[in-house]
Formats: sequence, structure tokens, C-alpha cells
Amino acid sequence: MIVETQERAPRAPGLAPAFAAARTRLGLVALLFALAGAGWWLTIDQMRGMDEGPWTGLGTLSWFVGVWILMMAAMMFPSVAPTVALYYRMCRERSPLSPLLFAAGYLLTWAGAGVVAFAIAAGGGRLAGDVLSWDRAGRWVAGGTLLLAAVYELTPLKDLCLGKCRSPLGFLFGAWRDGRAGAVQMGVRHGVWCVGCCWALMASLFALGVMSVVWMAVVAGLIALEKTLPWRRVATYGTAAILLGLGVLLLAAPHAIPALTVGS
Repeated sequence: MIVETQERAPRAPGLAPAFAAARTRLGLVALLFALAGAGWWLTIDQMRGMDEGPWTGLGTLSWFVGVWILMMAAMMFPSVAPTVALYYRMCRERSPLSPLLFAAGYLLTWAGAGVVAFAIAAGGGRLAGDVLSWDRAGRWVAGGTLLLAAVYELTPLKDLCLGKCRSPLGFLFGAWRDGRAGAVQMGVRHGVWCVGCCWALMASLFALGVMSVVWMAVVAGLIALEKTLPWRRVATYGTAAILLGLGVLLLAAPHAIPALTVGS
């Protein structure tokens, strides 16, 4: 009787580490999405009942910056997750801490943008007094802000910044820094490109109601579409059209805009 034996095929070298790295990247993406979800939950809890429409009061600096960081984690982490995963893949020493530091640096840039926004709002409020109230210039400034944001969507600067966000490989090669400090620096620099891409959309959020969860979700959706939709021009022109329509409606018929809190 002849007994046939089958030999197990040898495993390809490096296959197990590759699978482990892929699992880690997937875990990082899942973690960022989980942090985004937590950010949404905490933001909704903090902003409940605070929406006063365009140019809503921002409270104290410490409170606003805390809520702003939660908002940015909620709005931005899903779209930046692929970049963080790619950064981890390119690291020589694949420590899970490095991509988290990259994400922290990215969030730090947005925290700085929030401080600037607060300073502009506070300074403008002191200089203008109640000029930005709804029944005076507030409605017109809000509408103008939306129209300006629509125009910015079609500018070369917007296109340049969006290109860095949509195709991060070139950015990572050009801005590479080793080590943990390098991870933070790269996250900060990537955040700068993202601020350049999205500042007009964030200004639109202030013009529609920065404490409105509905408008926060709308702006977050537009940002995600711009960064992930395969048809880049469709995304930017579509966003510009939406902002243009909202701006015109805010000036002409604000009560026709769903979920917009308007002054009496």
C-alpha cells in the first residue's frame, strides 16, 4: 500500500508581518473613526440648545477651544484617516504611537485655527457692537460670507490645498521627518494644508450657526466629499453651487433654509 503524503507549502517570507501591519493600519483607521464618533457625541451634548443662528456667541475662550477640538475630531478624523494609515505604512519603525502623534499634530493645527477664529469673532464683536445682530448687518454679512466661500472653492489656492489633502503621498515624501517629534511636525504641516483647503467652509459654518449640529454635519459632509469623491471638479463645483445657493437664500429668503435659526 502506497501512502501519499502532502507537504505543506512553505509560507512566503514576510507574509505574516505584512498581515500584521495591515491589521494595525485597519485598527488605526477604526480608532480614528471611533474618536470621531466620540467627538460627535460629546459635541452634541455640549452644544445642546446653544444654536442662535448666524454669528452665535462663542462663550469663553477655554470653553470654545475645548468644543472646537471635539468638533474638529468629529469632522476631520474620518477624512484624514487614510493619510494617517499611509503614514504608518511608510514608517521605518512601525510603532502605533507615531501615527497617533501625527493625528495629534494635525488636530493641534486646527486648535490654533479655532483660537484665531475666536480672536476674530471677539475682536469684531467689540469693534462692531451689535452691528452683527440679525436685524442689522448680521444677515448680510452671513450671506456675503457664504458667497465668498463659494468663490474660494474655485480659486487656484483651494485647488492646491485640496490636492495635498486628496493625494497625501507627495506631501509625505516631501515633508518626511523621522521620530516622534517628526510625526507631530508632519501632522501640523498636513493640518496647515487642510486649513487652507477648508477655512472657507468653516467660515460658512459660523455664518450658518457654529453651534448647530445640523450645519456642522452638512459642512463635514461637504469636506468628506471633496477629499474622497473620485471626480474632483464635480466635488468642488458642487460645493461652490451649494454655498452659492445658501448665500442667495440667506439674503433673499432665510426662512426657506431648513434648520436655520434666524433672528426675530
